[in-house]
Amino acid sequence: MTYKYEEIKEYFVDWMKEQDAEWLKDNKDDWHHHAFNTDYYIIGTHKAIEWMGDKVFEIIETIKEYEEDNFGEVTTDISSPEKLVNMYAYIVGEQVVNEWR
Repeated sequence: MTYKYEEIKEYFVDWMKEQDAEWLKDNKDDWHHHAFNTDYYIIGTHKAIEWMGDKVFEIIETIKEYEEDNFGEVTTDISSPEKLVNMYAYIVGEQVVNEWR
């Protein structure tokens, strides 16, 4: 799924611009973790619901497939819009970072 891919990519590019160039050079394996796992992409239930729009079920399906493939089970609380958006951004962010490298 490529929903909001460009927005998430822009978020990553902005994050990269804020980082120390030497740190980026020495820590390529940590980019994804620091960009998408140390802070929230979206904060607020209402904001998360608006961000997902009519794609909520596709987002849930993307998360379920990713987590089942990588962890053997779904661990994200699918009743929490914030958790859905942030996990989805984490998943798409992984693709963005891999393409950036």
